[in-house]
Amino acid sequence: MSNKIVLGHNQYGKAEVRVVKITRDTERHEIEDLNVTSQLRGDFAAAHLEGDNSHVVATDTQKNTIYAFARDGIGSPEAFLLRLGKHFTSNFGWVTGGRWAAESYKWDRIQAHGAGHDHSFVRSGQEIRTAVLVRDGATEHLIAGLKDLTVLKSTQSGFSGFPRDKYTTLPETADRILATDVSARWRFRTGTDFSTFDFNKSYDDVKSLLLEGFSEKYSHALQQTLFEMGAKVLEAHTEIDEIKFSMPNKHHFLVDLSPFGLDNPNEVFFAADRPYGLIEATVQREDASPAEIAWQGIAGFC
Repeated sequence: MSNKIVLGHNQYGKAEVRVVKITRDTERHEIEDLNVTSQLRGDFAAAHLEGDNSHVVATDTQKNTIYAFARDGIGSPEAFLLRLGKHFTSNFGWVTGGRWAAESYKWDRIQAHGAGHDHSFVRSGQEIRTAVLVRDGATEHLIAGLKDLTVLKSTQSGFSGFPRDKYTTLPETADRILATDVSARWRFRTGTDFSTFDFNKSYDDVKSLLLEGFSEKYSHALQQTLFEMGAKVLEAHTEIDEIKFSMPNKHHFLVDLSPFGLDNPNEVFFAADRPYGLIEATVQREDASPAEIAWQGIAGFC
C-alpha cells in the first residue's frame, strides 16, 4: 500500500449568486430572477499543493461575470448556463470544464383594474425551475428540471398486494389520496444542437406532460405513477435521454370521527408531514448515452 498523498478530483467557484434582471425597453417591464452557482474544473493542482494562485479565476470574478452576462438578458436558465460555460472554458486555457447550476423564480404581474400592471409583480409559481450544465472539455451535458411541484389526486389511487409480516399494520386500500412533491431532472441527449432550441417552450411542455402523467390513470403505487410520468415525457421529447425523480409520498390518514358520533366517508384526513415514503427512480431510454459525470454533485436523485 502506497503512503503517498495526492490531490483528487476538485472544483471551486461562487455559489448562489442572486441576480435579478429588469428589462426596461418599454414602459412595460420584464423580470427575470435566478440563483446561479458557478464551479470550475481544470488544472488547479498548484493552488492546492503550492499555494500558487496563477490559475485561480477568483470566485469574485465568477460572480461579476454572472452579473455582466445578465446585462444582455437571461432568456432561459439553460441558455444562460450554456453562455457561462462557453465563456469560462474558452477564455482560460487551464479551465477544462465545470458545473453551472441555476434556480429560476417566477413572477406574475399584479392585476390592477382588470389588467396586468406594467411594472409591479408578485412572486408566484407552482414550482422552482432548475438547470445544471456540466462541461467536460468540449462535451456539454445539460439537465433541466423542477422541484417543489406539489400535486394531489383525491381518488383513483390505491395500495394493496404488498407482503405482510408481524410488523405490518398498514391496511390495504383501493381508494386513497395520492399526494407528492415532484422533484425531477431531465437530461438532454449529449450532442443536441441548442443553437435555436426554445428552452422555455420545452420546459412548459415537459411540466404539462408530468402533470398529465400524474393524473391520467389509476395508481396502484407511486412507483407506477412515477414511471408513467417519465415515459410520457420521453415519448414526446426525443431530445431527452433520461429523467430522474425524487417523490415523497405525502401521506393522508383518515381521521376517526366515531368518538364524536360522526361517520367519515373518506372525506376528513390528517395530512402527515413525517415520516414519509420516499420514491426515487430513473426513467430512461434503453439506448441512452452514458453520462455519469453529468449527475456528479447532485444530491440523491434530484
